[in-house]
Amino acid sequence: MIETVIQGIALVLIIEGLAYALAPSLIERMLEALRAMPIDMRRMVGLSALATGVAMLWLAQAV
Repeated sequence: MIETVIQGIALVLIIEGLAYALAPSLIERMLEALRAMPIDMRRMVGLSALATGVAMLWLAQAV
């Protein structure tokens, strides 16, 4: 169980690191866009990402 959690965190760090390494200016533009969004909209984006991730994990386990 703990190995799976560590692998999941490692994959997130790898993907985030790639984004910062390959497209730092895009990350800056995305952060500016987030700052311009109302807090409620940011919350909905976060909840949508959470729901999508849970659904993807559920599908991966079901297959």
